[in-house]
Amino acid sequence: MTEADARSAVDILIVGAGAAGLSLAHRLAASPGPDGLPVSIVLVEPPTGSPVRSPARTWCFWGDEGDAFDSLVTARWHRLRITARDGHRVCFTSPRAYRMIRSADFLHEVGGALARRPGVRRVEATVDVVRDVPGGAEATGHDAAGRPVRLSARWAFDSRPPSELPPARTTLLQHFRGWFLTTRADHFEPGVADLMDFRTRQPALGLSFAYVLPFSPREALVEYTEFSAAPLTESAYDAALEDYVLRTWRAAAYEVTAAEQGVIPMTDGRFPRRAGRSVFPIGVAGGATRPSTGYAFAAIQRQSAAVAASWHAGLTPQPPMPYAARHRLMDAVMLRALATGRAGGAAFFETLFRRNPPERVLRFLDGTSGLRDEWAIGLGTPVPAMLRALLELPLVPRRKATACS
Repeated sequence: MTEADARSAVDILIVGAGAAGLSLAHRLAASPGPDGLPVSIVLVEPPTGSPVRSPARTWCFWGDEGDAFDSLVTARWHRLRITARDGHRVCFTSPRAYRMIRSADFLHEVGGALARRPGVRRVEATVDVVRDVPGGAEATGHDAAGRPVRLSARWAFDSRPPSELPPARTTLLQHFRGWFLTTRADHFEPGVADLMDFRTRQPALGLSFAYVLPFSPREALVEYTEFSAAPLTESAYDAALEDYVLRTWRAAAYEVTAAEQGVIPMTDGRFPRRAGRSVFPIGVAGGATRPSTGYAFAAIQRQSAAVAASWHAGLTPQPPMPYAARHRLMDAVMLRALATGRAGGAAFFETLFRRNPPERVLRFLDGTSGLRDEWAIGLGTPVPAMLRALLELPLVPRRKATACS
């Protein structure tokens, strides 16, 4: 066997076993490869206890009954609500349920299903480099004991968050901290999810809102979220959450049973579709995060399905762009208007929902809107501010952004 043949003995190498890596492995392993044989996959994940492992979190998205991973949905809401700073509420029913999956459930169930696939092998190692080699791709790194690890395959998919964001005209951060709350009295409406409640203290530039997902009258996930240039300290998030909980529900008696915290880049940088002849970034590294909202799970599923379809058809399995070019342009304009302060952050979203049917806005947020939706949405925004942002985009240089957290 030649060196190239040996390197191609494994079909697929996937670096990272989070949402993107496991979703892709799951879809690839569901059907035989183009030669009619089971696909061979090596799935590499950081060693247990490694600081580069992602913390437990929740993933939310709009979906239909019977979608992939529907059995893993922890909770779902058809009634959604937006609350303006003055207390005005827009409450509506979504034809597609807003769903939550806990990452621990996803990793356990999908990982367990893959463990029963004879062609899937999991390796614990910290990967340093993924690159092209003759006949395919190679990942090198080290295991928990510091021993070198070298893995090869015909194609490699890298889901590690990039160490640096791509050069961009505008980069904001969506940063948040959430409390899983239990109260002694009934305070929450289990059938209604608050997507954005702007009755939080607003930053000087950007915006903030509370995000409330109730599980029962006495249990909910309550998050404080900001779109701004830099994250807060943990104590500052906790102070904002306590202020919101006390002012909104006067819930003096409550217990925080768990917390989640994160930072999501909101950037108009161009994420690469490939990192070599045989190496492709996926997930966040492949641009699956929607720049204007931070949503990624649904785009990861679309991206994974497209890659698997190409592979099973015997084509080059290059991941598609997760969002249409016009969506990326609209996001770039919105980010520019928010970052410069020309469009007030809270007022921008309040106006968006007041001037449009909520279902239209949800289609846009989910990346499934059509041209008619987007034209109407554009007319419902602060047109002078957005037009100025649009006209100046070609003149704004793309600058190197800060490293991802």
